[in-house]
Amino acid sequence: MSSAGRLHNVADIQRYARDIRLEVVRMIALQGQGYVAQGLGAADLFAAIYFAEMRLDPADPSWQGRDRFFLSTAHNSAAFHATLAVRGLIERSALETYCKDGSTLEINVSERLGPLVESTSGSLGQGMSVAVGTAVYAKRRGLSHRCYVMLGDGEMQEGQVWEAAMSAANYKLDNLCVVVDLNHMQVEGHTDNAMKMAPVADKWRAFGWSVLEIDGHSIPEILGAFEAARSVKDKPAVIIARTVPGKGVSAIEGQLSHFMRMSPELAESALRELA
Repeated sequence: MSSAGRLHNVADIQRYARDIRLEVVRMIALQGQGYVAQGLGAADLFAAIYFAEMRLDPADPSWQGRDRFFLSTAHNSAAFHATLAVRGLIERSALETYCKDGSTLEINVSERLGPLVESTSGSLGQGMSVAVGTAVYAKRRGLSHRCYVMLGDGEMQEGQVWEAAMSAANYKLDNLCVVVDLNHMQVEGHTDNAMKMAPVADKWRAFGWSVLEIDGHSIPEILGAFEAARSVKDKPAVIIARTVPGKGVSAIEGQLSHFMRMSPELAESALRELA
């Protein structure tokens, strides 16, 4: 299966991103708190990756020809699980079990969910290393699948990320594409409150990567960046996607709230606005 049902219609992908946001709000509302701002902010990226970019087969999630996705920011679980449900990789009814005892839909995405999760990356910074190892294996075996990583900008404060970045360039991993969710948010608030990371693009270029900078809410820009990344040869590609926490819900849009409380009133208002 070469494309596994990829969609390239911008309007369709925008609709799927909206559906992901709706499910994120519903899931967090069940708990009354959670990583809602990140999920809303990254929904467009998730929709583009899972509906337009990656090769996968909803009927066979363990298909060996599938592209591999590594959620290094594993706490952005509501967005990830919502994406799987909207894409038809898990039942939507499963989202009702999110964070409940015994559920495979944990607050940090876990391999307990099965082959849909390539690695457990609850400790920030580790996802890149696993993806690099997987990409090296694929290159040496002559396999055609690509590896994608969703990396938080706060994660770039982890030294392990840059060790992995240096290795990826050394091994000329043109089958590896990293998406940096540049929302300027971490536990302390703005990322600059912990450690200033600008200029981000120049850092990746210095490590030997092909760099693309985009608006992470523009589906045409996201799709164009992935297309450009696939054409890169002999080096890995990174897409630096500028996103806004809470995107689509005016009451919280732009708030740097890492773990947010969601009252029933706020959830109801958000669902009306997103619908």
